[in-house]
Amino acid sequence: MKIAIVGAGWAGLAAAVKAVQRRHEVTLFEMASTLGGRAKTVQTHGQRRDNGQHILIGAYHHTLDLMRELGVDIPQALHRIPLCLIDPNGSGLALTTTSSPTAFAMAVLHHDAWKWSSRLALLRESVRWALSGFKCSEDLSVEALTRGLPQEVRQGLVDPLCVAALNTPPARASARVFLRVLRDALLTGRGSADLLLPSRPLGDLLPLPALDWLQRHGAEVKLRQRVASLERSGAGWQLCGGHFDGVILACSAKEAARLAQDHDPDWYRLASQIPHESITTIYLRCVGARLKAPMTFLPRGPAQFAFDLQAMGHASGGFAFVISAADEFSRAAGDYIEGPYPATLEGAVRSGQFAVEGLVGNISAMQNTIPNRGNS
Repeated sequence: MKIAIVGAGWAGLAAAVKAVQRRHEVTLFEMASTLGGRAKTVQTHGQRRDNGQHILIGAYHHTLDLMRELGVDIPQALHRIPLCLIDPNGSGLALTTTSSPTAFAMAVLHHDAWKWSSRLALLRESVRWALSGFKCSEDLSVEALTRGLPQEVRQGLVDPLCVAALNTPPARASARVFLRVLRDALLTGRGSADLLLPSRPLGDLLPLPALDWLQRHGAEVKLRQRVASLERSGAGWQLCGGHFDGVILACSAKEAARLAQDHDPDWYRLASQIPHESITTIYLRCVGARLKAPMTFLPRGPAQFAFDLQAMGHASGGFAFVISAADEFSRAAGDYIEGPYPATLEGAVRSGQFAVEGLVGNISAMQNTIPNRGNS
């Protein structure tokens, strides 16, 4: 089966690898000159620099499995530390060992900056979430979910955790997705809530290894190739002069809407209304300065997090300040993804892999309905 994938961000790359593993003939189209989409490494002022600071957690199993498949040395590529959300003064929630429900409970109980009543309130609420299977109504926000918690807990844990995990402020973040991430972090094995901070450029984590893997396995990767149009051709599709049995749109919502406009007007209207929200990363150098932790929460702004790149293993050193939601009216940073995970690296990888499974299943079902017109 010939499959075209439009867009070579982390979703498109994950889809391409999955399709090749399923023994399909894959062509990957990317209009930029480099792979990785909104999580890539670019050359600027003679240096390789990421187009934004990203983090992973131990529960990102699909992303980590994909990196291993591509030959990435995980311990060398990612700086692993127990979950740590502390402010510049060193105060905050910090696990002293790899994550587990017990380790989380102990960290909460030893959080001396919180009142005892606040610590117990958080533990009671956490138990209630666990007993509910980490599920809630679909239209509930994180702000509404945690409204009964003390303010110091919401400001010192819920807010930074929500922004870090979902790239969205609590007022607009989905409580259902938030609880899903908490469940995976606390209940899917030791180390699932650990922070995995890139100690290598983002391009070395997935985009470049994926390019090498895809080319070695026969896939065709076309850079600087924008798909101008998408046309029906019999039971398949025509684009960029080629015929394909199926197409996966792993590009931005705007590009996907443009290509699908003539084929699904209702979906086009929905996708074209999705706003683009950026994550802003500011890099700076300050000789001799260090932070108390590799990742520090900034409760009073102007960014949400500061990263000590030297502590994360980057030879270039310096600091990265990240603004994931510029104000209370911001929505999700990145593209909207409907699924169990938010618009994060893990969400992108999962959506790409699931798209392949869905596409192949749909095409196979259609082919099975075509009458056999051979000898009778």
